[in-house]
Amino acid sequence: MLSNELSNPGNTSEVRVSESQPGVVKLFAYLFSYLFHPLFIPLYVTYFLAYVHPNDFVGFSNSGKSRLMLLVGLNAVAFPLITVLLLKGLGFIQSIFLRTQRDRIIPYIASMTFYFWAQYVLREQPAVPRILVAFMFGVFISSSMALIANIYNKISMHAIGMGGLVGLFLVIMQQDTMLMTWPLSLVILIAGIVCTSRMIVSDHRPKEIYSGLFIGLICQFIGAVMYL
Repeated sequence: MLSNELSNPGNTSEVRVSESQPGVVKLFAYLFSYLFHPLFIPLYVTYFLAYVHPNDFVGFSNSGKSRLMLLVGLNAVAFPLITVLLLKGLGFIQSIFLRTQRDRIIPYIASMTFYFWAQYVLREQPAVPRILVAFMFGVFISSSMALIANIYNKISMHAIGMGGLVGLFLVIMQQDTMLMTWPLSLVILIAGIVCTSRMIVSDHRPKEIYSGLFIGLICQFIGAVMYL
């Protein structure tokens, strides 16, 4: 079955950004795409809040932080990944890389369920800083919005993840709980590299990248309004 993107030949020149790129550029683009896959973003954020931020988890022991990392890792990484592998094994999707809009429907719904459960469990633990609850709620909203947007175009999941990451760091900056000059600068740089990488090694159009960034960013602001 041809993907929905190939059904519109008028966009061919816009889609094929990667054809003139050297092999080494594509190699690094794939590297950044895998390293900053949206599945890993909640885990990276939890690590930052638990081990880098000076205040949020100051009362947690190392074992408590490890349990928190495990909870987020299971719900945000392991369970969605297992779901995709099962769907591929059972023949419900064509590829684990979810290259078509149809392939993304069930994984989006499954991920929404896992993200909602993660934020619920975190919310019910008073010791967990609200910033992490707000972030996970933002992730849940962004996955819900991505499911709706998927009806119309194949929005970039990587861009949603990057938008969420930048949005969270902007929220932390507004809280004035730590100096965010270098962390915010770093995540903006990473977001630019990852989104450029998706333009190089995927068939995303620019509007699918920009809309993904916007959704990820706005949903984090909504999470902050709800919980902070």
